[in-house]
Amino acid sequence: MKLGYHTGYWSAGPPEGMAETVRLCDDMGLDSVWAAEAYGSDCLTPLAWWGSGTSRVKLGTNLLQMSARTPTATAMAAMTMDHLSGGRFVLGIGASGPQVVEGWYGQAYPKPLARTREYVEVVRKVFARDEPVSYDGAFFQLPYRGGSGLGKALKSTIHPLRTDIPIYLGAEGPKNVALAAEIADGWLPMFFSPKSDGFYRAALAEGFARPRARHGLDDFEIAAFVPVVPSDDLEAAADLVRPSLALYIGGMGAKSMNFHADVFARLGYEAEVAAIQELYLDGRKAEAIAAVPTRLVEDVALVGPTAKIRDELQQWEQTVLTTILLQAPPPALRFVVEAIGG
Repeated sequence: MKLGYHTGYWSAGPPEGMAETVRLCDDMGLDSVWAAEAYGSDCLTPLAWWGSGTSRVKLGTNLLQMSARTPTATAMAAMTMDHLSGGRFVLGIGASGPQVVEGWYGQAYPKPLARTREYVEVVRKVFARDEPVSYDGAFFQLPYRGGSGLGKALKSTIHPLRTDIPIYLGAEGPKNVALAAEIADGWLPMFFSPKSDGFYRAALAEGFARPRARHGLDDFEIAAFVPVVPSDDLEAAADLVRPSLALYIGGMGAKSMNFHADVFARLGYEAEVAAIQELYLDGRKAEAIAAVPTRLVEDVALVGPTAKIRDELQQWEQTVLTTILLQAPPPALRFVVEAIGG
């Protein structure tokens, strides 16, 4: 199993020491470094800024939100990053949820799977650069229908360094995971647990079996970000992960539609999820954080004494994952890598 590093989401500003940490990832031989975006910092700018000090590590977006950019704008950014990095860029994209798509970007959310399929098709047309890009879909049309009537199909002015820049999809539900297996080169799961391995294998198999699938399980990349907190005090380690889990379970989505909460409900935490949501949406965030069980943290994170982490890591290595994207404070990265590697 390969190791990568996830730089995480910004809070009020950029995380301290991240440029040095990204260079350390490059020096230590980690496979990849990834940057995220939500409704604050974007993922491309910091990846380019921090990545400029690297020479080997892959640089990926996890996730670039599709509703923030047209497909052609995303393709332009991907080709630019691929040139600047010498062919090390990985385009990770995702549909996000209605709270962000409609509330922040002012875009319609319905039919995200169909929209994703069209989005990826347009991006690949730009990468191919074998003809001016024209597309007549339900969500995207090039040239634009109506308007001035003066639009014309265009071909990228730059030649892509690679016409096969890898595209990974972020997905949590079974239909979206199957779509990733069918149309993408990799899958970026969120809140993966070894306990859900069978569930995801079935969803992936459905996608791989479709007539136009690009890959099979043997040549498909699956990279999950995993919090890793080595500590002799298990509860103290879990406490560092609980706030993020409470946020996603309780506050990242409406009570009637929260894909993150659904992940934990499938793991058998329906009652706990309901309680966390109730507390979080009622403004009682400290209580919501405290309501996250330690065993739930242990299902999706590697926490506690190093011997325990190494033992549990064997379960992760038996799953469909090809890469673990470490989430750890920048000063602790070297220690985390050594703790995992033994």
